[in-house]
Amino acid sequence: MHGDDRLRVALIIGSVRDGRVAPLVANWFAAQAERRGDLALDVIDLAEARLPDGLRGHFGGDRPEEVTALRPRVDEADAFVVVTPEYNRSFPAALKLMIDSYHREWAAKPVGFVSYGGVSSGLRAVEQLRLVFAELHAVTVRDSVAFRSPWTLFDDDGNWPKDPAGAESAATTMLDELVWFGGALRAARAARPYGA
Repeated sequence: MHGDDRLRVALIIGSVRDGRVAPLVANWFAAQAERRGDLALDVIDLAEARLPDGLRGHFGGDRPEEVTALRPRVDEADAFVVVTPEYNRSFPAALKLMIDSYHREWAAKPVGFVSYGGVSSGLRAVEQLRLVFAELHAVTVRDSVAFRSPWTLFDDDGNWPKDPAGAESAATTMLDELVWFGGALRAARAARPYGA
C-alpha cells in the first residue's frame, strides 16, 4: 500500500489533564506507526480539540463548532488508535465526550488501543472502551499496547521506552491487526455501505 491506498488511521490522545503522560506515549506510538508504509496517521489530541463540556445539540439542534470541525477527521479515518490512561478503573471523561459526539463515523471501522496506568497498565479502561465501541458498531482489535507506570519507562528525552523490544513487538502486532481489519472493512463499506 502507498499513496492513496494507505489506511487512514486517526490516533486519538484521550487525556487532557495538565502534566499528562499521554503525549509521551502517543509520540512513541506514532513513531512506530510512521515506520510503516501501509498507513497514514492523523493525530487528534483532545487537549487541542477543546470539545465543549457537554453534548449540547446532539439530538436535533446545532452542534458546537468544535464538534463539527473535528467531524471530517473522524469520518475520513479508516481506523482508530485510542491512547488512554486509566482513571479510577475507567477512561477519561474527555474521551467519552469525544466518542459520544459522533455515531455513524465510527461504524464498521476497527479500533486499537494503547493504554497506560499503574498496576493494570490501563487495561481496565480498555475493557470498558471495548463495550462503548461495540455499541457504536466499531470493531475492536484483540491485541493492544499497554504500559505499566510509563513515567518510569521513557528515557530522559521522553520519547522511547528504556527497554523497547516488548512494546515494539506489541505495537507491530496491534498495527498488523488494525491494518488487516481496516483494509477489509474499508473494502466492504465501499462494496456495500454499512446500514446500522
